[in-house]
Amino acid sequence: MSAPWDPSGPDLVVEGDNLPVLRALPDGAFTLVYLDPPFNTGRARQAERVRGVRASPEEGGRLGFRGQGYAVTRERTLAYDDRFADYWGFLEPRIEETWRLLAPDGTLYLHLDYREVHYAKVLLDAMFGPECFVNEIIWAYDFGGRTKRRWPPKHDNILVYAKDPDRYFFDAEAVDREPYMAPGLVTAEKAIRGKLPTDTWWHTIVSPTGKERTGYPTQKPIGILRRILQASSRPGDWVLDAFAGSGTTGAAAAELGRKFVLLEDNPEALAVMRGRLAPTGAAFR
Repeated sequence: MSAPWDPSGPDLVVEGDNLPVLRALPDGAFTLVYLDPPFNTGRARQAERVRGVRASPEEGGRLGFRGQGYAVTRERTLAYDDRFADYWGFLEPRIEETWRLLAPDGTLYLHLDYREVHYAKVLLDAMFGPECFVNEIIWAYDFGGRTKRRWPPKHDNILVYAKDPDRYFFDAEAVDREPYMAPGLVTAEKAIRGKLPTDTWWHTIVSPTGKERTGYPTQKPIGILRRILQASSRPGDWVLDAFAGSGTTGAAAAELGRKFVLLEDNPEALAVMRGRLAPTGAAFR
C-alpha cells in the first residue's frame, strides 16, 4: 500500500493485486476475514465481451496442486477469468496472510465450491491447526441450469476457521433467525421467533431481476454476508474482504455498523463498487 492503513480512518477500497496489500496490513487488525476467491471452474465469466490474448498450455502451462494440471489463460473478461495454471500457488500465500491479519478473537470464512474445498480443508488444517476448524457451512440454492447426467450441484462450501479456538467471537443471538421447516412440532412462541440457522443455509442467489443485482457475474447475496458479519463481528469491528468483487461485504458491513477494507484488481468490479458504496463514504485508492 502506498501509505499505512489508518484504523481510525474511513472504510477503504484498494485497487490492485491483493497479495502485496495484504502483506502491508498490520498484524491482528481484523475481527473477520471473508475470502471469496475465483472457484477455478475452468471457464471464463463474462457479461458482454472478451478481450486480451489466450495462452495455450505450451506457452506457459505448469502443474498445480498435487500434480493436477490446470488450463492456462491470460484472457480478461468484462468481470473476471476463473482459470488458473496453478490455483493453489495463487491462493495459498493469500490465505497464509489472513492468519496473520486476524485478531486473537478473529475468524476466517473461506468461500469455495466442490471443486477445491477438499484441498482447502487439508491446507487450512495444516496452516491454522485442525483444532481451529469451526464449521463447514453449506449454502444451498435452487436456481439455474440442471444436468440430467448427475445430481445437479446447487451449493457452495464456506469453511470457517478461528485464529484461536478458545477465543474466537461468535454471537448466535445477533443472527437473523429463519422459519422452522415443521413449525407444528414446536411451540407457537418458538414458531413465531424462528430458529437459529444450522450449518446448512437455504438462501436464494441474487435475483437476475431483483433490486439487489449489480450486474457483476459472481455477486453474492447480501443476506449471506449479513449473517456472517452478524455472527462473527461486532459493531465497530474491522472486516476484510480480499476478493471484493461487487462489494457485497462492504454493503453488509455498512448496514450493520462494521468498518471494512476491500481489495480488488478488476476495473469493472471497482466501477460497480464506486456506485454501490458511495453512500458509505469509503475511500478508494
